[in-house]
Amino acid sequence: MSLTWQIAEHEACQELKQFLKMHHISKRALADIKFRGGTILVNGREKTVRYVLRTGDEVSVIFPKETPSRSLQPENIPFERVYEDESVLVANKPASMNTIPSREHPSGSLANAVMGYYRENGIESAIHIVTRLDRNTSGLVLIAKNRYVHYLFSLMQQNRRIRRTYEALAEGIFTEKSGTVEAPIGRKDTSIIEREVREDGQFARTHFEVVRQYPAFAHVKLRLDTGRTHQIRVHLSYIGHPLVGDELYGGSTALYPRQALHCSALRFEHPVSGREMSFHLEPPFLGIL
Repeated sequence: MSLTWQIAEHEACQELKQFLKMHHISKRALADIKFRGGTILVNGREKTVRYVLRTGDEVSVIFPKETPSRSLQPENIPFERVYEDESVLVANKPASMNTIPSREHPSGSLANAVMGYYRENGIESAIHIVTRLDRNTSGLVLIAKNRYVHYLFSLMQQNRRIRRTYEALAEGIFTEKSGTVEAPIGRKDTSIIEREVREDGQFARTHFEVVRQYPAFAHVKLRLDTGRTHQIRVHLSYIGHPLVGDELYGGSTALYPRQALHCSALRFEHPVSGREMSFHLEPPFLGIL
């Protein structure tokens, strides 16, 4: 991957190092560029970071090729690529697939599938998952195609500039059209998997909106201000509306065989071009409504 900037008048008379810092190219990234095969060019010639910029200079940063982790095995698993460019990949993760390998499921994850796709297409990058989903949650997953872009996305996440909307089927009759659940979440003492609302848990906040109420359940949209493990599942169960199909948190599988939860919308500003990106995927469980 490479980036190029044209130096404007107000950007001149500063060292290249300071200019690159303004563009969030860290000391670690500069070290990678210096020692692992990258290059910094000004007007087509290699320069040190002490170079003083002039108006009209063309600065190019060529990042080194990344070495994939040996612990992550590439696998030939087809997956839907919703969007892809040099820096970003948006995938549609199906249910019953881990986002990354786990002890219980060491293979067959989306990360394994992406690694296989990279190998087949000569993309020399490690796997940088930006947004993860539970194994049985389907929908949009954001992936950075290099370390620098992953870092930019992490800054955006800290400032809540990556916006995700979930859709779900939740049991029971909602008495309010919309609302907010603010309750701390922590690991349940009797389980290594299950979470619960508890006083010593981490702060968590979930916003919900009822799209349509049915006799025994509702179609709801949800937004998160925090990203705790199982947050939507725990919060909806806590207010008496467990997800349809989510047996771990009190839901019934009579209507749907798994938790009816899907990341349906994803919005963010492209970290390189600055263009507003927006994606939407209909939940698979809408077919039963």
